[in-house]
Amino acid sequence: MSQQIRANSVLPARRTDIELHTADGMRLVGELAVPEGGEPVATLICLHPLPTHGGMMDSHLFRKAAWRLPALAGVAVLRFNTRGTSSVRGTSEGAFSAAVDERYDVAAAIEYAEFADLPNRWLLGWSFGTDLALMHGLDPEVRGAILLSPPLRFSGPEHLQAWAGSGKPLTALVPEFDDYLRPAEATERFAVVPQAEVVGVPGAKHLWVGDAETVLDEVVRRVAPAVPVPLPRTWDGPMEAGDAGAYADRTVAAFQDVPVAGPEQRRG
Repeated sequence: MSQQIRANSVLPARRTDIELHTADGMRLVGELAVPEGGEPVATLICLHPLPTHGGMMDSHLFRKAAWRLPALAGVAVLRFNTRGTSSVRGTSEGAFSAAVDERYDVAAAIEYAEFADLPNRWLLGWSFGTDLALMHGLDPEVRGAILLSPPLRFSGPEHLQAWAGSGKPLTALVPEFDDYLRPAEATERFAVVPQAEVVGVPGAKHLWVGDAETVLDEVVRRVAPAVPVPLPRTWDGPMEAGDAGAYADRTVAAFQDVPVAGPEQRRG
């Protein structure tokens, strides 16, 4: 009997706790979720929102991606806590470095995906994670990047120029009511990247509360174009329920009416 897929629904997958080891000696905690019955068609390497404001590998979009996409789309999901970040999975070593030393974290995640022979590797950044993707994710082993709510706060024009020169696919999903960068301005800022696609999402806000299905559909549309979208909203097989209390969404709570610390948003 079909069951509706809800926010805490956990669909079948092979899930493994992993550790990433950075070039500067940090141990990062994470998880890899892959399809239960076969090889993945694509891989998402998730770069989470700002850890000083509750961002972590369990931030709701990435949690839902890991819980759903291996079963619904055959997509592997690698998520991890950047240095100094804590979640139910544990705490990664090191300390928040305002997108500087996090370059080692991004490199370690890409390297893990490469050595695990995970195919068709894409970066999926959200908020601060989009800056990490733009600044540190332009790697030969990466197919392209999808940016969710990119603030272009730590990254600069030089990073966009580098992506432009690479020719690699770059998609920005921009909420209509984003707190930092809205669709019209995003279109202007990303115009320096000829291959960049800016997708405005009507009614959405920076944290995508209530819009997870839209985001996952748009992600799958780009990384696994042979998979029909919209993805199913019901499931006929076994389904578990995640502990909503254990996965309290600190990201959403922390961002309520709190200014984001960091450098002034760049223009250019």
